[in-house]
Amino acid sequence: MFPLKSRAVVADGKGHFTVDEIDVHGPKGDEVLLQIEAAGLCHTDWDSIKTWDEPFVVGHEGAGIVRHVGPDVKNIKVGDHVVLNWAIPCGKCSYCMEGLYALCEVNSPCNGDGSGHAHAETCLHHDQPISRSFHLGTMSEYTVVREAAVQKLNPDIPFPSASIMSCGVMTGFGSVVNAAKVAVGTTVAVLGCGGIGLNVIQASVISGATTIIAIDISAERLEQAKSFGATHGIISDPKDNTLAAVREKIWDITNDRGADYAFECTAIPALGAAPLALIRHGGMAVQVSGIEQTIDFDCTLFEWDKVYINPLYGKCNPDRDFPVMQSLYKSGDLKLDELITKTYAFDEIVEAFEDMLAGRLAKGVLIPSKSMAS
Repeated sequence: MFPLKSRAVVADGKGHFTVDEIDVHGPKGDEVLLQIEAAGLCHTDWDSIKTWDEPFVVGHEGAGIVRHVGPDVKNIKVGDHVVLNWAIPCGKCSYCMEGLYALCEVNSPCNGDGSGHAHAETCLHHDQPISRSFHLGTMSEYTVVREAAVQKLNPDIPFPSASIMSCGVMTGFGSVVNAAKVAVGTTVAVLGCGGIGLNVIQASVISGATTIIAIDISAERLEQAKSFGATHGIISDPKDNTLAAVREKIWDITNDRGADYAFECTAIPALGAAPLALIRHGGMAVQVSGIEQTIDFDCTLFEWDKVYINPLYGKCNPDRDFPVMQSLYKSGDLKLDELITKTYAFDEIVEAFEDMLAGRLAKGVLIPSKSMAS
């Protein structure tokens, strides 16, 4: 039955992408072959299309069904529903032993040596091996990944809702719970209320923060933020990179003290230092959005024991965090369905990226089985 013909979003390594057909071969060793049921859209996908210098299958958020397993697979079986995790831990390197699984020096696409990939020949494009984004390539009808890249999924959780846990939800949730360790009864300021910001907000609610201040240039986004648990909303002037007016309002809300925690979720380099201006003495500023450009810092912002951190992927421990998020979803404490603004068919992928880049989506999801008419 192999190879399987699979439609996929393929980037050419020159800044362009198209929907094309790839050949997916059977799994070997500790690999599993998945039928992808839903793939989340992320700004990292777009950045990868524009910056990676080799062809690859796009997509690193996803959920699906296991269709075949390799002979060395131990804990996953055919028919299992699974959600994918792009930070694949080896469990043995120095980083994994410290619990820094996203930094795994063997498998991590950010830090490893590339061995986290499934065998190159399992996916071919025009008879040539093709890489998969972050070892996954979720924008495809089928893909082959390492067993360590999947987590079992409760079959009651819809695939679109599960797919977005793979990066966006985990990043926001983990930045609050694992990295900042937001304490009960505290004040949190969230700068930017897109998909990441909404997850920071709801994770702050789960953590017991009592004052959650949402900040955005869009009144519509602030209203949505309140539906995820924000207690206050502040409209920001997009021309004010110092957030002087926002700071004044936060000081009014907090009785001239400042927020205990401030999270930057905009991915705007000019705002990289902004959360430091919003926190109290001894407070914590968290850069969540993945700014990679060089930015200037006013070092006086660090005075009075302020802390600034830049966690990767919310310090994800997949064996711990994915079951917790599923449980919180089932209890109604973690909103996933409500995050999805729109779903798309393969032939709507250009529109999907346009909507994402224009800020029209909290989260968009590609559904391989979806047709344009449905």
